[in-house]
Amino acid sequence: MESQNLPWIILLLPLFCAASILLFTRRSGNISALIATGCSLISLLLGVALLRLPDGVHVAAFPWLNMGSNVVVEIGFQIDQLSRGMMLVVTAIGAAVHVFSLAYMKDDDGKARYFAGLSFFMFSMTGIVFANNFVMMFVFWELVGFSSYVLIGHWFEKDSAADAAKKAFLTNRIGDFGFMIGILLVWGLTKSIYFTAIATAVVDEQILNGVSNGLLMAMVLCVFCGAIGKSAQLPLHVWLPDAMEGPTPVSALIHAATMVAAGVYMLARIAFLIPMSAGAGEVIAWIGAITALMAALMALQQNDIKRILAYSTLSQLGYMVMAVGINAADAAMFHLFTHAFFKALLFLGSGAVIYACHHEQDIWKMGGLAKKMPITFVTFVIGTAALMGLPFVTSGFFSKEAILGAALHGHKALFVVAAFIVLLTAFYMTRLIVVVFLGEDRSEKAKKAKEVPVLMWVPLVLLAVPSVIAGYEFFYKGMALSPAFPHHEGPASIGLIVISAVLLIFGIGMAFWGYKGETSEPMAGNRLARVFGNKFYVDEAYTWLIKIFQDGLAGVANFVDKVVVDGLVARLPAAGALRLGDAMRRLQSGNLQSYGFLFALGAVLVIYLVVFK
Repeated sequence: MESQNLPWIILLLPLFCAASILLFTRRSGNISALIATGCSLISLLLGVALLRLPDGVHVAAFPWLNMGSNVVVEIGFQIDQLSRGMMLVVTAIGAAVHVFSLAYMKDDDGKARYFAGLSFFMFSMTGIVFANNFVMMFVFWELVGFSSYVLIGHWFEKDSAADAAKKAFLTNRIGDFGFMIGILLVWGLTKSIYFTAIATAVVDEQILNGVSNGLLMAMVLCVFCGAIGKSAQLPLHVWLPDAMEGPTPVSALIHAATMVAAGVYMLARIAFLIPMSAGAGEVIAWIGAITALMAALMALQQNDIKRILAYSTLSQLGYMVMAVGINAADAAMFHLFTHAFFKALLFLGSGAVIYACHHEQDIWKMGGLAKKMPITFVTFVIGTAALMGLPFVTSGFFSKEAILGAALHGHKALFVVAAFIVLLTAFYMTRLIVVVFLGEDRSEKAKKAKEVPVLMWVPLVLLAVPSVIAGYEFFYKGMALSPAFPHHEGPASIGLIVISAVLLIFGIGMAFWGYKGETSEPMAGNRLARVFGNKFYVDEAYTWLIKIFQDGLAGVANFVDKVVVDGLVARLPAAGALRLGDAMRRLQSGNLQSYGFLFALGAVLVIYLVVFK
């Protein structure tokens, strides 16, 4: 196999798999699951082989659209450290999720449809990673949105799942509309849609000649709108927690490691555009920081195990977006890389807990699972330690310190916000561990729980390994990724480590002190806790706004339709004609005396007009 064909095979293999399932094996869920899982494992091997391709290797492109003026849109490939590293994340997490799903979805009636959806998502995500131009990226961006809709709504017979799928799809369309405008602005200013040509125009300052800062800022922020939607940043963050209605492996694949990371990857791909407008970078950084803070506060009072992890994902994505805004895209991608492993581990771990507890998701109906599920417990603790950034032990420490260090040297106010989130993360994740795994069981479902099958715990063990070592230099050198991401090469700033460690210990200690031995939420009566638990009432505010503007617009349209169009324009002339016809019809009574009287009256009227006028 020629190396130049490798990207094409990686791209088209999952599409071929999805088509084969839908056309030939849809009636057999087991065969479909094996085909999809086999293809995902092959994709992982090819993703590892992709690491050996040199930067800029020529891969034959497919000319797709000829838009005139020498603008040809290709299905082309940009092979560099960034795409190779991201492809390893996509294929590795995808393979783990497929294997986990073999056991988790074994009795599901729609198994074939589910695995076809997974394969189509892998195809769509691969297209985003490989894209060498904005148009190709946007097409696959929309395909990711569609496949996400299919997977979130897999259990479409549940109203909550169907509503969550629609909410995710429509919310992302809002961000994608801004993204499309941004792409058009980039094309208009640089005369190109290809990333390398756009970067060249920026380096040569061709784009800056005679262009106002306001227009440059609008261009960058419109492109950023795509990331706001896909990476669930404020104010379009509301779809991600509801998306937990989909199967738990879907949450691990789409909403922890790949789809939501697409926005950060896109920002890293076009990071050269952000410094063009200092105002745009500031806006991006603060949106990321506020999203990270609000999501962490929301996670403090959630009782659904998957929603806690969903808000944790929002918070970590906010970290990454903040880093991109302060021109630390390398640190953002480093955290994206490590976060993919430990967050996928946590989501699959939560799936194991839900499976063992007979699909119970309320953490207050669990408890005492550490003894009954030792493998799940140990791997979940490892993932939690990585998420909290346990110093020198986990990958999350190194990537999070890279972001905190960039904020400390570049923007002190953002550093304060990011440091406070370290404390909050330690608090809500320790709360989750204490309530779910420690203490006594609080329900019959928890009492009957036992360790999950081997197909479910093996992916947990495998993901636990990079969750620990993915921050160390030897891990990157072994995969030829060291130029792609920053990594731990020596001791970080002692002061920064001390601050992080103190906040971490304080957060863990408060959670243990507040929740050990509790059988229900001790903060349930606190007003501030209710605000956090109800997600700052953002969903309610959106419902209220939609009701006002949508219902108001509907009322105006109803008035115009019924009163103006139907009443004045349509019915009034018709009613007039009807009345006139009725009056004229009365003259045709058939009575000779009436006709004679009217004839005489008409004759008198004619004589009067002739003689006297």
